[in-house]
Amino acid sequence: MLNKAEFKQIFDRYFDTIRSFIFYRCGDVDAASDMAQDVFMKIWEKREQINTVELKPLLYKIANDMVISSYRKNNTRMDYEQSMAMQSETQQSAEEELNYQELSASYAKALEQMPEIQRVVFLMNRNDEMKYQEIAECLQLSVKAVEKRMSGALQYLRTQLL
Repeated sequence: MLNKAEFKQIFDRYFDTIRSFIFYRCGDVDAASDMAQDVFMKIWEKREQINTVELKPLLYKIANDMVISSYRKNNTRMDYEQSMAMQSETQQSAEEELNYQELSASYAKALEQMPEIQRVVFLMNRNDEMKYQEIAECLQLSVKAVEKRMSGALQYLRTQLL
């Protein structure tokens, strides 16, 4: 069991070294001082169970655990803040969402009504990311025919969506 006088001696003897140990691990003077005080608070709270012979390794163990815990808390907090920032950036207003849904519906309707020869070429190019040469080989057409169909598809979409 530790009394006040013994605790004061331990505090005076080890506080600066524990604070330096924590500072070298976290790089923040204020955080190191706070954590060092917390280390000694834990020692005081558990003073009845502590063996004064093995005190120094215990102080370093508690300090190390606090640094790791603090690091994990900061990472979790930063991850949460980043996810909230990304969510607020990507979150659309109700009006924007409605406009997007209307445009999407108009696009789908225009694709349905587009002549099949144009739609096939358009979807192969835009959805399947095929080049005109690849589309021409696949459909057994000339590259010029693919270009003409694609041009027609784009013109059709422009008139339908605008």
